[in-house]
Amino acid sequence: MSQSIPMDPDRRRWLTATSVVGGAGLAATSVPFVASMAPSERARALGAPVEFDVQDVAVGELRTVAWRGKPVFVLRRSPEMLDALRRHDDLLADPRSRRSEQPEYARNTDRSVKPEIAVMVGLCTHLGCIPSFRPNPGAADIGAGWPGGFFCPCHGSKFDLAGRVFKNVPAPTNLEVPPYHFAADNQLLIGVDPAG
Repeated sequence: MSQSIPMDPDRRRWLTATSVVGGAGLAATSVPFVASMAPSERARALGAPVEFDVQDVAVGELRTVAWRGKPVFVLRRSPEMLDALRRHDDLLADPRSRRSEQPEYARNTDRSVKPEIAVMVGLCTHLGCIPSFRPNPGAADIGAGWPGGFFCPCHGSKFDLAGRVFKNVPAPTNLEVPPYHFAADNQLLIGVDPAG
């Protein structure tokens, strides 16, 4: 035989009030928690595209721009530098950039959109050291036949002025070319592919 429990209106009000307060407390603590899952302003800025005006970069000059916490080399190459890129394919491990990371529009000898402007991530593909800019051909301390380029002092990796890696060095691939395009004639936008 079942017994019916008499209804206590005070208890019902107490349970209702407790449920409402508990629900409000849960909502109040959930909102900041969910908001903390969104990327911070700093994190959003690290992934944001970077604008760079190449107009003031002199011929033969290298500038470094920070993008996503990485150094990006922007080099204005001279006609002599561009000519040198076509004369040492036999010294390179991957002259056609088949194994390297670059956008399709940079898969050429110059590895660039505009031949005179090179854009590449300035981190050695061996262990991530920053290679030094050594543009002068024939540098005796680097080795015979040096056509000019980038030299990683950490373990001796060498890259030409298009970021292509030389044979018989620790670096396995060419320097990375990030997505980029020219928003205007001299306005470089790093981090955005022109196709969207």
